[in-house]
Amino acid sequence: MKGVTVSQFYDQLSERLQLKLVAGEEGLRRRILLSEINRPGLILSGYSRYFARRRGQVMGKVEISYLRELDSATRRERLQELFSQKIPFCIVARNYVPPREMLEEANSHGVPVFRSPQVTIRLVNACTIYLQERIAPQTTVFGNLAEVYGVGVLIMGKSGAGKSECTLSLVERGHRLVCDDIVHIRLIEGEYLMGEGSELTRFHMEIRGLGIINIKSLFGPGSVRQRNRLDLAVTLEHWDPEKEYERLGLDESHYTLLGVSIPHLLVPVRPGRDLALLVELAALNFRSKQMGHNPAQELDQLLMGRLGRISEGS
Repeated sequence: MKGVTVSQFYDQLSERLQLKLVAGEEGLRRRILLSEINRPGLILSGYSRYFARRRGQVMGKVEISYLRELDSATRRERLQELFSQKIPFCIVARNYVPPREMLEEANSHGVPVFRSPQVTIRLVNACTIYLQERIAPQTTVFGNLAEVYGVGVLIMGKSGAGKSECTLSLVERGHRLVCDDIVHIRLIEGEYLMGEGSELTRFHMEIRGLGIINIKSLFGPGSVRQRNRLDLAVTLEHWDPEKEYERLGLDESHYTLLGVSIPHLLVPVRPGRDLALLVELAALNFRSKQMGHNPAQELDQLLMGRLGRISEGS
């Protein structure tokens, strides 16, 4: 089952949001399957149809004030209806003291309830952003990820193709390493890809003949990034003299991950080629295209225009 447990959610956000568990400790193993957060005003008023039961709930000033105005029996009835929906968790904002009936019903149904001094909108935003990243569709790719001139470049290729050496050369030239060997990729907001490495081996590289090196220690904090967006894919492969490689750049190739396509370049490797320089040029060319300038197409249009004029003159 995908998602994160309430316990993981609590461990990650307790310090930042100053969360304090006040009830429902038995429910910390519940799983959060959606990133959206809900405010349960309608169900507290008695309308439970279409209630977003799979979302985490946040109560602010409006909800707590409304509960306090109800008599004890009605308050318990409404809260029992809320917690019987098997919601993953509930957070009470602004450090409001939850009504006694709320704590009792939360314990009875095993739903974790937290208090936080943060305002309601900050809680909703912070929880949503965290859960979007953790619950997002994800995959793993064998390769390296580096930031080159602000472009996230995924460098792939078979073992021995020179991925790590190329990435190390990029770092030496002032670019930044995200991860080496294994890239964990998430689909963010259903629109773009974000890559990062394993927490255990973060910022380490394996270089044949040297062994394991720590890029952050050797080149400084400015040489690494914890995560980065994926904008461009480059595959390194050993030069095949029988194969026809792209020379003009008019036929664009794409690499698809989690339903998102990014530009893809196939770069042949042979002795004497400066792979880091080629990746730098690929990143600069990508940025140029993003700004509306495609050198290959511009030259093609210029040549076609010149041929057209020659043809008319003849």
